[in-house]
This record gives sequence, C-alpha cells and structure tokens, in this order.
Amino acid sequence: MKKYLAILAVAMFGVGCETNTYEDLLDEEVPSGAITYNANVKSIIDANCASCHSQGGTASFRLLTNYAEVKAAVENAGLLDRIQRQNGEPGLMPQTGRMPQDKINTILEWNTQGLPEN
Repeated sequence: MKKYLAILAVAMFGVGCETNTYEDLLDEEVPSGAITYNANVKSIIDANCASCHSQGGTASFRLLTNYAEVKAAVENAGLLDRIQRQNGEPGLMPQTGRMPQDKINTILEWNTQGLPEN
C-alpha cells in the first residue's frame, strides 16, 4: 500500500510541475487597433533600451532614441530577433533580461502593421 501511495505522490508531483516563468503568466495582450511608434512603442523602447542605446550609453553605436533609429533597427539590425531571445541566450536585448511578452508582442504587431510613426 505504501508503495502505491509513493507512486501516486510522485505521479501527481510530476503532473503538477510546469516550466512557466513569471513573465509567461503575465497578460500578453497587445493594444487593440492601430499601434504606432509614438503612442505605443516609444515608451517601451525608452524604458527598456534607451539607457544603453543613447548618446554616452554602452551601446551608443546603435542609437534607439527616435522613430527613424528604431525603425532602422527593426528593418536592418535584427531588433525583433534580439528582443525575442530567451534569458541566457547570447544576444538577448535588453541584456538585463527579457522584456515582458506583452511589450514584445506590441513591438511585433507594430512591425506587422508597417511601423507607423503616428
């Protein structure tokens, strides 16, 4: 009987384990309607990227301080790939850790909508 209880306990433990991180459990909603740089993306970039990707920052070779720079990074510098990498993966941006998925989804949808500024 103890053997069966032990097997049942191990089986229940295995079924109950998940690999979701806190970020995976956050709301992954993208704003509805048109997504623009000024209304939706600028604040994400400013909060997560501009501290390094601005004049005097450690990554000032790739500025992300205005619409033209961010658009160019999406189109020509792999920004979408870099922000979608997982923590611990080489090249992840920002280097401090992956942004919440809803922020990434907003930038991806902005790209899908043609990268509008306003």
